[in-house]
Amino acid sequence: MPRISILKHLASAVALCASLVAGAHAESKGNSVPHLSKYQQECAACHLAFPPGMLPVASWQRIMGSLSQHYGADASLNDATTRDIAAWLKTHAGTYKRVSEAPPQDRITQSAWFLQKHRPGEVPADAWKRATVGSPANCGACHRNAAQGGFSEREISIPK
Repeated sequence: MPRISILKHLASAVALCASLVAGAHAESKGNSVPHLSKYQQECAACHLAFPPGMLPVASWQRIMGSLSQHYGADASLNDATTRDIAAWLKTHAGTYKRVSEAPPQDRITQSAWFLQKHRPGEVPADAWKRATVGSPANCGACHRNAAQGGFSEREISIPK
């Protein structure tokens, strides 16, 4: 085999290994869902752009189908943007056991797994009332990497 051909194969193999390692690293960090800039731009304008795996498909469908009455606000989008975001949420919605049931009112903060993780004793009773927290939906107040999809218990800092 000519030397140039061997180098090309070697370069391809190195590139493949690097992409596999990068993919495994992203997976281990919980970042396996591809980024959708429209979702980030539209949803994070008002609140954390919640990771789609936090709710089942049915919840996301109801949320996207009622944006004109989105938890007391009109969050309407143009048809193309709504369609793109809804398709992305459907593809990446939670399918594992903890999100198999839609929570009351499709609120992440009312889901069984959220309530279990934030039960009394785990979170100080007055934490939700602190000005720096405001509500259970303000994940970024305590979870420093919430905007990047990081909710590790090792990275929690409850504000005073």
